[in-house]
Parts: sequence; C-alpha cells; structure tokens
Amino acid sequence: MQQFLNILYVWASPKAHSGLITLGSNSGVLNCGCCSEAISARFEKQSRPEKTMCQKETTKDSRIDNDEERPRTVQAEESKSSEEILKEKIKKILRKHDVGDKFSHLLLPKASVLLPITIKDGELFLLFTVRSMELKSSPGDVCFPGGREEPADSDEVATALREAEEEVGLRRDQVEVISRLPPTITMAGYLVTPVVAFIDETFQPRSNPAEVADVFTVPLGYFLEPEKHSSSSYQTSENMSMLTHSFEYNDPQNNKSFKIWGLTAWFALVLAVLALEKKPVFNVGVDVEDLIPSCERFLIKSYEYKKSKL
Repeated sequence: MQQFLNILYVWASPKAHSGLITLGSNSGVLNCGCCSEAISARFEKQSRPEKTMCQKETTKDSRIDNDEERPRTVQAEESKSSEEILKEKIKKILRKHDVGDKFSHLLLPKASVLLPITIKDGELFLLFTVRSMELKSSPGDVCFPGGREEPADSDEVATALREAEEEVGLRRDQVEVISRLPPTITMAGYLVTPVVAFIDETFQPRSNPAEVADVFTVPLGYFLEPEKHSSSSYQTSENMSMLTHSFEYNDPQNNKSFKIWGLTAWFALVLAVLALEKKPVFNVGVDVEDLIPSCERFLIKSYEYKKSKL
C-alpha cells in the first residue's frame, strides 16, 4: 500500500509532472509516457553512481590536454599553409620577369650564380656564402653560390645548380628553379646570369672548405630597408654613370657582421625589388618602376661596347 501511495505521489506531484512534459527524453525522463516509465527513469537516475573527484579531474585534464593540443596542430597547419601561399605568390611574381635564354646567344665567357630563397617563420631569406681565404680571386668576399660555365653544362641554370652542389652541398632535388634575371657583364668580361630558386627549408649546408668559409642568410626585405647601406657613383668603361651598393648585415644567429657589395649586392637588390614589389628607401640609380628593361638596356649597351673592342 505504501509503495502504491509513493507511486501515486510521484505521478501527482506538479514538479514531477512538469518535468515529464517540458524536459523531454534528453532529460532522462520520458515525455508524457506512462507513469511507470517515468518512475523507472527517475529511479535509474537516482541509482546511477556519481563520479568520484578523481574521475572528474581525469576527465577535466583530458579535455584540457585536447584543447591545448588542437591549437598547436592547427597553428602548424596554418603556418605551413601560409608559407605555401607566400611561395606561390613569389613564384608567380618572379616568373613574370623571367628572361629565360634571351641573352644566352651573347658571345662572351659565361658564368652563373644561384640566388637561393628560403622561408623562415613566414619571411623570405636569401642565402649567401663567404669565399674561402685560400682562393686567389676575391678571398673572404660575400657572394652567391656559382661559378664559370663548364662544357658539360647545358645552360646557365645547369651551371648554377652544379656550382651550388659543389660549394654548399645543395642537391638538385632540394631546389625549385623559378626564373633567370637579366645578366650583367663583369669588369673581367664574363656574362653572369642570376638564377633564382626556392630551396628546401630542411636544407643544411655542407660547405666545401676549399671554396667556402661560411654560409649565412639575410632577410630579403633587408635590401630595401637596410640598417647600414652606402653607395658610390662610378663611371663605366661604356661611359655610363652607375651606382655601386654596399650593405652591412649583422647576423643575430652567430653574432657576425657581413659586408655585401658589388655585383652580389646588385643581384640581391634587384631580386628584393621584384619579389617584394616595393621601392628601397635609398636611391638605386635606375628607375625601379622600369627595372627589368633598364637592366636589359644597360646589358645591351655594355655588350655592344665589348664587341667594339674585340
């Protein structure tokens, strides 16, 4: 009898009956079903064991660990994605300025240099080498990997890639060639072609000590807004007035200072202007809005002068 009265009380209670109508099946109480089902659900809820403090803390810690782990994973994926977007953007820009083999027919001794771009933390960097002090020509100077053409080289790109592998151990499968910029004729009469390429971010230099004393990188944007820059005007043998640029870069990774000047500085400056599509904060000496045509006009005038002296 007492059990019957208890059942009747539960069914008749406004609080309990309200729960049956409004909370729905997700509450653990059935919607307006028979009273026995409602009571059964209520008793099951009462009989369900409570979690211990240890169990609650474990669940909480697991949730926190997952919340912390997810952002790191997402951040890594977003960083990789943003770097790929940056790389594709730069490739698209530089390929518009690719001169290809346009000047390969010029009858001069040929040489090539590789302008290796890498991305670190979403920023473009340019790799340089320091020539060994044992070399007879320009020992200790900062330069790009490169050298003179050899008979087995198929073109300027092949020369640059071969020299880079010989000097710093950069394998060809670690390089994605993007473009060739207008070459320049040196005082010694070599036609030097700059070959621009992205290199694998995992690349670790293995320098040939007979040729290379050091390897370092510089943010590409540094050549547009340098901390230390100087320039001087000179008259070329073709009776043209030009500016030669010099940059001093303090490398925070190894606390060394490097001077980048001459043809190496010029190639780095041209690449920075083209890739970043910005003007330097200093006078370049040519029209940066018309940079590639200006370089080509200067090259042709220099070549014609060289030919006239042969």
